[in-house]
Order: sequence, then structure tokens, then C-alpha cells
Amino acid sequence: MKTLTIELPDSLDLSSKDINTALAAQLYDIGKLSLGQAADLAGYSKSTFMELLANYKVSVFNYAPEDLNQDLENAKNYYS
Repeated sequence: MKTLTIELPDSLDLSSKDINTALAAQLYDIGKLSLGQAADLAGYSKSTFMELLANYKVSVFNYAPEDLNQDLENAKNYYS
């Protein structure tokens, strides 16, 4: 695992847990980490991390709209 050192102003009232969670949420949002990997990085269970994603305005459904539309079309064709 890589170690990253970030210097933040003392005026920011953030714990290392807050920073890890924010980073994990962002990495999940851009598709660099799976939900499980992001939850591990943040130090939470998957279910807890899923609940916390809303605090960062990140959807738990990390799914592109065009992919969803294609899947719906495939499902319609399959069951027709």
C-alpha cells in the first residue's frame, strides 16, 4: 500500500478518518476503487460507507446512464 503525506492548514478541522473517507468517496465516484475497496480505505463496512456516500454527494449506484439505458434495452429484448 502507498503512503501519502498531505500538509493541511491547522484551521481545517478534519481528522484523518474524515480525509480518508472523503478520498475514498471521490475515488469511488470516479471509478478508481470498487465499493468494497473504498469502504476498506475509509475504514468502514460496506453498508456504513454506502450511507456515508450521501454526505459527499456521491451516488452508491456508480453506473453511467448510457449503460443503464443499454441494459434496460437488452432486458426488454431478452424478455420479449
